[in-house]
Amino acid sequence: MQTIGLVGGMSWESSAAYYEGLNQGVEQRVGGLASAKTVMASVDFAEVTALQQEERWDDVASILVGAARAVEAGGADFLVLCTTTFHLVADQVADAIDIPLLHLADVVADACKAQELTEVGLLGTTFAMSRSFFTDRIAQHGLTVHVPDAQHHETVNRVIYDELVHGKVLDGSRRTMVGLIDELWDAGAGGVILGCTELELLVRQADADIPVFPCTTLHVAAALDRALA
Repeated sequence: MQTIGLVGGMSWESSAAYYEGLNQGVEQRVGGLASAKTVMASVDFAEVTALQQEERWDDVASILVGAARAVEAGGADFLVLCTTTFHLVADQVADAIDIPLLHLADVVADACKAQELTEVGLLGTTFAMSRSFFTDRIAQHGLTVHVPDAQHHETVNRVIYDELVHGKVLDGSRRTMVGLIDELWDAGAGGVILGCTELELLVRQADADIPVFPCTTLHVAAALDRALA
């Protein structure tokens, strides 16, 4: 079994989901008392979020590079960033380490293509929906990516940052997200990407009429495939 490197803390709820998913996955695939071999460096979410809001991306990259190097020094065989938004600096992180980085957008795109989709929707933070760093990477795989109208971005952001990162899962917010999924379907999306770990706490496949692609679950599965190959 290879050792999985994790850069987490963005948010700790997200990191907990990765850690739980990896260990449950190893238990299911290997059996017995097996658990995942991991090394995690967890950053301060408040610090990197403040830098993000100030567009100080070189400083964000510096923090994540430091965490990635610590993970590499701890014996990791490859790296996973436990975040969507901060994949904006994924290339800088990858260039600074000598182990492979398993890019979330590549994993998600492969899952969408496996279901023969050509158009998908994306729900995530305002930053992930309004910037092109994540959607462009997915589009490189031949997929068209739809996001909600800009008027809805702040609503999604509020649900993520004011509720889900604090562990609050509200039925009203679930109904709001399902309504946005329906709008993306109407726009041509054959499936929807839950582009933020915390959204997986809120929306399940049973809530939607089109395929749901939960980023964290898919990222975890791809990491397990690699670690256990």
